[in-house]
Amino acid sequence: MKLFSCILIGCIISMATVAQDSSRLISLPQKEYRRRVKILVTSNLALSAGSMEALYNTWYKDYPSSSFHFFNDNAEWLNMDKYGHMWTAYQISRLAASSWKWTGLSHKHSTWIGGISGVAYQTIIETFDGFSSAWGWSWGDFTANVLGSSLYVSQELGWQQQKVQIKFSFHRNDYSNYGLNNRADSLFGHSFLTRMLKDYNAQTYWLSGNLRSLIPSLSFPRWLNIAIGQGAAGMFGGSENLTKDAAGNITFNRTDIPRYRRWFLAPDIDLAKVPTKNKILKKLFFALNSFKFPTPALELSQGKLQWQWIVF
Repeated sequence: MKLFSCILIGCIISMATVAQDSSRLISLPQKEYRRRVKILVTSNLALSAGSMEALYNTWYKDYPSSSFHFFNDNAEWLNMDKYGHMWTAYQISRLAASSWKWTGLSHKHSTWIGGISGVAYQTIIETFDGFSSAWGWSWGDFTANVLGSSLYVSQELGWQQQKVQIKFSFHRNDYSNYGLNNRADSLFGHSFLTRMLKDYNAQTYWLSGNLRSLIPSLSFPRWLNIAIGQGAAGMFGGSENLTKDAAGNITFNRTDIPRYRRWFLAPDIDLAKVPTKNKILKKLFFALNSFKFPTPALELSQGKLQWQWIVF
């Protein structure tokens, strides 16, 4: 744990060192710029260390460590975990870039530092996986991290805005069956936070595109988005709903439950484009724009198209 914390601190300090070059900026007096950089670096160190500690206690603490190894999990969980990696890297990049813009750093350089931050943070988590006996370094995860940060960086450098965003929604599942609920507790945890992180049956990831940004000739409201979402259902194991113990005895068998993807088409709101002059609301909308809020949607799953009044 200390090793990973040191690596993360090194990454943050390296980014701060790059940002100290005044040629990369500046829309603020040099003294104020350096003051803001110190505030940002200090807060980043505290938040990063705290989040790493929380993640370790939530995800890794109950599993023994091992020597560093690789693991191919590309066929597991119907790839819902990969969408999670993309979303997290995208959001870290977005938040980090916005923070560096606050210091007065130029748009270009704050964008690059934000993108690097997303990949760096996720790479350290992937390294955690590499030393955990329950997982391993996954090149699929790493690729998803790079794709998430790249989506942010490429749009900022090309368009100076996010025409397409990655969003997340979640609802806590009740599996309406004692055995399945116990299975879900053992796989995904009991608390709301661990379920939100681990229960891939209850997550949906969205690509949300702003209609006016994508097609300027349209007369729709500037805040109106259209979102394509993907979720999944019926998963009670990584690759199948069957578990065996070390002796080969079956301990869980629900292969009768189909595992399937769920596709959604739904309206969405780009909160960053909701008109307001209130600075607190602007910051709140910026943070909440990471999430897709419940709306009606069309769902395509198991070969059937159906209307859902509310999709989380």
